[in-house]
Order: sequence, then C-alpha cells, then structure tokens
Amino acid sequence: MKAIRVHAPGGVEALRFEDTPHPAPAAGQVLVKIEAAGVNFIDVYQRTGHYKLPLPFTLGQEAAGVVTAVAAGVTDVKVGDRVVYTGVQGAYAEYAAVPADRVVALPDGVSSKQGAAAMLQGMTAHYLATATYPLKAGDACLVHAAAGGVGLLLVQIAKRRGARVFGTVSTRDKAALARDAGADEVILYTEQDFEAEVRRLTGGAGVQVVYDSVGKTTFAKGLSVLARRGMMVLFGQSSGPVGSFDPQTLNQKGSLFLTRPTIAHYIATRSELVARAGEVLGWIRAGALKLRIGLELPLAQAAEAHRQLEGRATTGKILLIP
Repeated sequence: MKAIRVHAPGGVEALRFEDTPHPAPAAGQVLVKIEAAGVNFIDVYQRTGHYKLPLPFTLGQEAAGVVTAVAAGVTDVKVGDRVVYTGVQGAYAEYAAVPADRVVALPDGVSSKQGAAAMLQGMTAHYLATATYPLKAGDACLVHAAAGGVGLLLVQIAKRRGARVFGTVSTRDKAALARDAGADEVILYTEQDFEAEVRRLTGGAGVQVVYDSVGKTTFAKGLSVLARRGMMVLFGQSSGPVGSFDPQTLNQKGSLFLTRPTIAHYIATRSELVARAGEVLGWIRAGALKLRIGLELPLAQAAEAHRQLEGRATTGKILLIP
C-alpha cells in the first residue's frame, strides 16, 4: 500500500510517498481502509523532530474510513463499520491497523471527511472549553488563531457555553470567518496589539482564560491580559516553543494558573473517548457545530499540505485523501 513515511527529521522534503507493507491487525485491533486523514500541527512537530518518534515512521494521527478486517478479541466492531479515530500513529496511508477500543462509530449523516476533520480538533476544542477551563456564562476568553481548525470550533463551543469570545487572526478574511463562528471581538494582530486591545475592550479587567496554540510569539503578552486568578491554557506552539519561564511571573500578574494540556489525557479511557467524541459528532450531525474544511489534497501531496499549514495559508481543516 502507499503511505507517507519519514526516514529522517526535516522540512517537507522529509515526507516520502512510498510503498509499505499492507498492515495486518493484531489481537484487539481492526483494519481500517482510510477514506480521509486529518492534517494537524502535531504532524509537523513529528516531521521536524520537535516531537521524536522511532525512525522510520508513517505520519498522521487521525483518520476516518471503513473497517475491512477484525482480529481476535474484537467484539464491538465489525467489518463494514464506518469509524473514526485519533491518537494512533500511521494515518497518512491507505490502510491502518488500529486498536478497536480507540475507534468510534461514525453516526449516520456524518461523512468520513467530516469525521476526519472533527476528531482531533473537535475533541481538542471540546476538552479545552469543557474540562481544562470549563467556561460558564459571563466568562471572557481569548482564542488565538481563531480562524484555524481548532480555533473556529473552539469559538463556537465557547459561545454555546455563554462566554464572551475574543479572537486573534492575521487577515481580514480570517476575521470574517471568526466573526461568522460567533466571536464577539476579533483582533487583527498584524495591525493591532492584542494585549492593548483586550485590555481596552474589557475595561482593564482582562479575560478569565487564554487558549493559546501559538506559543512563542503570544505567550508573554497573553499572561498580561488575564484577569486575577485567570488561566493560561498553552496547547500548541505553531510559532515555536515558549522559552524559559519564571513561575514567579504568575504571582506578579495576579496568582495566575498555567497548564500545558494534551488530548491524550482527556480521552485516556474508553468511556471518556466515546462521550467526548459522541458529543462533538452529535453536534455536527445536528448542524449545531459547523466544520470548515479548508483544503483537500491527495495523499501524495502531503508535503503541500504541510507547506500550507506551516505558512498559515489555510483556514479550518486540511484533509489528505488516499
């Protein structure tokens, strides 16, 4: 079968479209014929070596498709089931062997493309807004990269929970998308200082939580827009990792909280995975959560997908289609 493999860390040239042995599911696994794979920043971190994996490896952690085989010990999944999953390495491929307890059934009315677009980013937005800092009516939050894949979903979920949402974006077109998703205030960070704007718009009070997927270029100023005992949720580093940090800063700026969550710890159990995915996919089926698929490319063009993602040239989700 064809897959995107990485033999050494590097730029997009490290992505090789090549033949690799057809996987066979081991005990407790199912074989999924992949119909759509999601592209995420974690893939970039792995490709470049920021997140290290044993070499060589097949890239990708999120996909949707149809089960074509089940191994011994699998009772809850059968051949022909439409499923989606995340957090299992090897999704940039035509087939993947996946632990049965990590796949989730796709509801009727939700396509494979929608499933692949929603799983990682949708559940990330879900846990950020409902568990890491559970937003409540009257809270104010700042969402960086508000027109990105997670950003557009996080804005919508935050509004569902009654929050006032501030979003940062880089272009006027992205600003329009963030507003359409429900953002109350959109800050064009290429033209405005988001720290000064948030302070102005909140009358100096600040926000209860900052959801930061950008990292290096936004982190320090983000701490300065938090209200007393507010929380900085650093869940990505698209501009690079945050440098050395003195915890005393948290005291000086108002007894702040800082967390660096990852989705694996919010879907660690089967019950939590099913509940979180079920709510997200249910909202999509009902039309209550709008997905934006910004780009679809053939699997062979994974390098172009990474160029687009790293260049912040896309909005919403990027999919690879085997």
